[in-house]
Amino acid sequence: MILGDHLPDPHTGRRSSQRDHHRRIVDLAVFAERAGLDSVWLGEHHFCDYILSAPPVVLAAIAERTQRLRLGTAVTLLASLDPVRAAEDYATVDLLSDGRLELCVGRGILPNAYALFGHAPEDSRVLHQENLELLLQLWSGDEVDWEGRGRAPLRGVRVEPHPLQRPHPPVWVGGGTSQVSIDLAARLGLRLMLPSVLAAPETFAPLVDRYRERYAAAGHDPAGMRVGACSHVHVGKDSAQARRRWEPYHMGYLGWVVELTRWAGTEFPGGMPSYEDLLAGPSICGGPDEVAERLGQLHERLGLDIHLAMFDHGGIPDAELEETLELFATRVLPQLD
Repeated sequence: MILGDHLPDPHTGRRSSQRDHHRRIVDLAVFAERAGLDSVWLGEHHFCDYILSAPPVVLAAIAERTQRLRLGTAVTLLASLDPVRAAEDYATVDLLSDGRLELCVGRGILPNAYALFGHAPEDSRVLHQENLELLLQLWSGDEVDWEGRGRAPLRGVRVEPHPLQRPHPPVWVGGGTSQVSIDLAARLGLRLMLPSVLAAPETFAPLVDRYRERYAAAGHDPAGMRVGACSHVHVGKDSAQARRRWEPYHMGYLGWVVELTRWAGTEFPGGMPSYEDLLAGPSICGGPDEVAERLGQLHERLGLDIHLAMFDHGGIPDAELEETLELFATRVLPQLD
């Protein structure tokens, strides 16, 4: 998982150019495929130093340099977008990638983005649900008649192109801070992605149970049910080295996120955590064996079908990022087969 924060190295104060940062995102995806990872998931933010604002463009670039890697979003801010244009853009990515798209939708953490896109923040939940349901209709390939709050009505409209994957690419609902998102995913028969980078895994266990119960009660085929989670991850040669090396990057990033949420008009949930609390809870850091064990525990607690690891954040330099990715690929992944 790559969100695209464009922060300086806390040791040197230097940061890459925006051009180099985007190129590195594409290069990291190519590395991920060669290393044996299954997918890459790109974030979407606007008006801040998360400079990854056009994920379908970057995913299309990745598609041209990879063959089997699944191409996901983390998350598509569907409440802020025109669902017609989102349907067109992501259907195009699915076509260009020969059917490798996975779409994860969510409301995001920066409420001021709604106002800057012309929406009221208090309407975000309604727009999220409305736009998601419309997107699924548009991807059906049929003519659509629709009317709602977020955009002009549609009368007999069929959006082109439609995705290669039928009936549509896998769609995940990013949520877990409330029951509303859980119930939406279950009602629509969609997959669930937990926002587990900032809370201990056990926090989400009751919500996962609720999702599975509601999914079955809605009459959907259990074979389509999926649960995913995400974590900040860092691997070193041993635990002491990994924790010592990662601290300035991880804590610098979290401090920046706290300030960013304040700027955006909200408060970071629970305030700024300590490094020790993060390592004991949501953040995974250590030597290869420790990281593999933590990932295994997370899978057992939540019954995960997929886990997204976020390695690249906080201005970590290329050499250290490449080392942790290499260790993850060669010494952690083999333990997870």
